[in-house]
Amino acid sequence: MRTPPLVKVTSPSFSKNETLVLELADLPVRVVLNSMGERFDAESLVRYLADADAAIIGLEKITPEVLDRCPRLQLIAKYGVGLDNIDLDACRERGVAVGWTPGVNRYAVAEQAVACIIGLNRNLFAALGKLREGIWDKVGGRQISDLTVGIIGLGNVGRELVRLLKPFGCRILANDVADIRAWCRDEGITPASKEEIFARSQTLSLHVPLTRETRHLINATTLGQMRRDAFLINTSRGDVVDQQALKEALQSGRIAGAALDVYAQEPPTDMEFLKLPNLFPTPHIAGNSFEAVVAMGRSSLRHLKEHFQIGPLQADRVTFAA
Repeated sequence: MRTPPLVKVTSPSFSKNETLVLELADLPVRVVLNSMGERFDAESLVRYLADADAAIIGLEKITPEVLDRCPRLQLIAKYGVGLDNIDLDACRERGVAVGWTPGVNRYAVAEQAVACIIGLNRNLFAALGKLREGIWDKVGGRQISDLTVGIIGLGNVGRELVRLLKPFGCRILANDVADIRAWCRDEGITPASKEEIFARSQTLSLHVPLTRETRHLINATTLGQMRRDAFLINTSRGDVVDQQALKEALQSGRIAGAALDVYAQEPPTDMEFLKLPNLFPTPHIAGNSFEAVVAMGRSSLRHLKEHFQIGPLQADRVTFAA
């Protein structure tokens, strides 16, 4: 009898989700879960995946070196949506399949962007912090209905954000590398250059993948082009924003504030930055609603089943990594 493939899960949130663990246990595979929440560097990732036939990964970096030292790997199933942490060319050259479903958590991320737009502009976040310090600040901020919102990146999340914002009646400026003119015309929003978005937006929300072109898209120069009363929201990838440049812009009042869910280094360690009164940080949770976690996990399971041509058969082969 052929030995069932060994599947190792690197993501702590997958490993701790009872629904996903039980559904994975139903498959005729051997499984190791990262139930202790280990954060892998390159060396520990290699040790963990060295004997794996397939890996369900989150944000761990899959490099040529990792692949060369894990020769049994046949499949990388992505738990999430971004592929910037996977060297796709290296996988292709080594015959390692990559299972990925775009937009699977778009509702959750777009909802958090809306929450940030409301929280920043209606002064909810700042007023909450002041009240906890005994300061009765009744500044109510700006209405969303009178707002000009810029969206850079009109993929799955960006388009969902447009849908959620439409009932507010705000003005929406959008930019994407693809030709979005027809879609914008149909949706009643305005296509615009990045420069126009920087100059006009009262709130700018980023929804781009991390590429050579988008790395440090927000930098000292582009921050200098923004309105002084503008807010920045980033729920995409940390390196899309030059964090040091943003820190300086927030400290100097060059822009009014920012809400970040992603960082150049995760977890971030610059506590001076995180404690800035006009920065409202969250710990990379935009795509981690309960529903989105299950959807992302089931996407990776679907790719696992398709690759190994297996079905939902009961198997008691789950172990837990120490």
